[in-house]
Amino acid sequence: MSKLKLMTAAVVSASAFMASQAVMAYEAGDVFVRGGVAQTDTGSGNGNVGDADLNVQSARGFTFGAGYLFTDKIGMELNSSEKFEHDLNTRPGGDVGSVDRLPVNLLVNYYPMGGLDSRVQPYVGVGLNYTRFSGEPEGLSVDSSYGVIGQAGLDLAVTENIMLNGYVSYADVNSDINVEGVGRVGEVDIEPVTVGGGITYRF
Repeated sequence: MSKLKLMTAAVVSASAFMASQAVMAYEAGDVFVRGGVAQTDTGSGNGNVGDADLNVQSARGFTFGAGYLFTDKIGMELNSSEKFEHDLNTRPGGDVGSVDRLPVNLLVNYYPMGGLDSRVQPYVGVGLNYTRFSGEPEGLSVDSSYGVIGQAGLDLAVTENIMLNGYVSYADVNSDINVEGVGRVGEVDIEPVTVGGGITYRF
């Protein structure tokens, strides 16, 4: 094979490689959906009911979300999950039942590698968290909460459309606890740290 043919073959191979890598980059107009499993750690000292300290136990559940990129580096994501069921304990008092927590998050994400030829696409995001509580112990009700949320994550491209996803998020959740006919009797004050993983599918 002549040198010209060798050089031509090398250029074609390099171009093909660059093209195959380029499709892995996040670009303006990309739409994606995500699904997976997450573990939420609520820490301890999560508020009070009357004179008793309240602890909200950690929980695990399925998560899902969708997003859109306005530019190669800036996008928006809306995500949520099934209801996380948290056991409740007071001190003194012990086990007092459980409560369901449903988070809904709207975030603006920044992709530092967006538009670049990389299978690894990290991102960070900040936004608003809405949390709805339900399934409280009989006689109690917990108000909904609005607060800030931040996240950091990573997508690892397996194919042009399928990516492995992992992330960690932190949210500020604070709500009043009420008793019917009495009013406010305490508060839930948790800062859940959620670690999750799953699959991202990009359109």
